[in-house]
Amino acid sequence: MSSVLRGTALRVETLADRRELARLVADDPIVNVTVAARLRRTASLAADGLGGEVLGVRDDCGRVRAAAVHAGNLVPIGGAPDAWAALGTALAARPRRCTSIVGRVEAVAAIWGQLADDWGPARTISDRQPLLLLGRDARLPSGDPRVRPVGLADLDAYLDASAAMFTDELGISPHLVSSPAEYRRRVTGLVRQRRALGIVEADGTILFKADLGVLSAHTCQVVGVWVRPDRRGSGIGTAAVASVLRHALTLAPTASLYVNDFNLAARRMYARIGMRQVAELSTVLF
Repeated sequence: MSSVLRGTALRVETLADRRELARLVADDPIVNVTVAARLRRTASLAADGLGGEVLGVRDDCGRVRAAAVHAGNLVPIGGAPDAWAALGTALAARPRRCTSIVGRVEAVAAIWGQLADDWGPARTISDRQPLLLLGRDARLPSGDPRVRPVGLADLDAYLDASAAMFTDELGISPHLVSSPAEYRRRVTGLVRQRRALGIVEADGTILFKADLGVLSAHTCQVVGVWVRPDRRGSGIGTAAVASVLRHALTLAPTASLYVNDFNLAARRMYARIGMRQVAELSTVLF
């Protein structure tokens, strides 16, 4: 018999439901790093613990076989086409609180197919984003010793570099997606946690930046990689990213990141470093 959507199934806060969600996350730990990190921080499925509502699709035996966490991002977990469509139908009846949908290509396509009329239009859809992985057994090239955690003294320059990266990548200023105060708060948090890495030049400008965005027991996901435009193509990025990945591998057994499929220069650089593709993601950005 087919599975059914039981309302706001995983919004209940039982230990059994948390175990079911954790099982789904653990089945695909690199793709599900964001939710894995949240589960690591909280024992609850309450919205204030995971950052948003959790919906689930159960089979007729009551086992959760697909879920979606609807927080700042909408993240689908596990499932198959009929379950993703059911999740999309349930979400369409709710107001959108997320700024993006991120997940495996097939899951995002199915969910977005149900949501587009109610939540659309999307500002940008990145259909194909290879998810890349590197393990501790990799032989990284020489790094750049100038890469270091930036400090609060570098915050304004790092904010400028972060906003430039965001605009380059997504075609819109981050200040139009969230308020300047909220964006500054998020970047400041990364700096305070020593998860904002960069090369700071003598005049205080940022030559290179990258963030350690999400950390789980399985992987450290690197995000926001950027080289100042006038220095691209000079080899700075390869050495600097190698340093970032080496640092990330001191925090987790693997380092991961995802990149747009059309960014051939970046993909070639990551291949030279030794990263391999383990999945393909899509992102719908509002």
